[in-house]
Amino acid sequence: MTKVKAAIIGSGNIGTDLMIKMLKYPQNMELAAVVGIDPASEGLAMAREHGIATTHEGIEGLKRLDCYKDIRIAFDATSAYAHKVHDAALQADGIRVVDLTPAAIGPFTVPTVNMDAHLDAPNVNMVTCGGQATIPMVAAVSQVAKVHYAEIVASVSSRSAGPGTRANIDEFTRTTARAIEAVGGATRGKAIIILNPAEPPMIMRDTVFTLSEGADEEAIRASVEAMVARVQAYVPGYRLKQQVQFERFGDNNPLRIPGMGEFTGIRTMILLEVEGAGDYLPSYSGNLDIMTAAAKATGELIAERIAA
Repeated sequence: MTKVKAAIIGSGNIGTDLMIKMLKYPQNMELAAVVGIDPASEGLAMAREHGIATTHEGIEGLKRLDCYKDIRIAFDATSAYAHKVHDAALQADGIRVVDLTPAAIGPFTVPTVNMDAHLDAPNVNMVTCGGQATIPMVAAVSQVAKVHYAEIVASVSSRSAGPGTRANIDEFTRTTARAIEAVGGATRGKAIIILNPAEPPMIMRDTVFTLSEGADEEAIRASVEAMVARVQAYVPGYRLKQQVQFERFGDNNPLRIPGMGEFTGIRTMILLEVEGAGDYLPSYSGNLDIMTAAAKATGELIAERIAA
């Protein structure tokens, strides 16, 4: 199969890690260009060392590259504000866009959950790192039970949270909560992020709570374990920290949730950890690694679709 040519816009940590993954684990895509705005960027220097076309003149510089006419997929690892401009320019030229920013112009996409529904979308959004780690678990419970409420707590090393993350904490929680509902299948979702300053840096840890009815513990456990295996196909460091935990609430001891009333059914607690592959970023940066790995997995599926 002829490989589909792709470009990465953004030569910072996220863009550079994605570049290294595309070079180390080639499948359906060929990386043709890397775009930045800093001529001294380490990411651009690494791209040049690998013979990849580069520009430090942003989207306009990309459009002037000889390879631009052949590019079919572009990954945007810049900012939500810049993405709106990039998306308009790229779509005007028929280029499919994988968005790693919080812009959310296109549908929320988690490869193991709903990628099949968006293979022909002109723009897909990768939600957030917390969303990529936890929404598969919410979806796993939703596949066998009715999930009335889902809450996730994402704990990441303070070192792996850059200025962009720190400036957009509120946006992170709102976006992730919306995606827990839209993609995970929960009637109501909530997201919390914790930046942990521990030294040595901790790897990403996630706790997922769901309140559901309509399935027993074994069905939920089996669905969760199957979903973990699917995510591990592109994030090998994704794993359960311990066995899935359950607590039942019957008519004689309902769980009272502020703003939602009384609940009967099963409360499920799923404890995860995400260790990065260490391709470019440190292995404790599992929160960033799962974003780039999910974006690559998404791009590979889109490229397969384009080639077919």
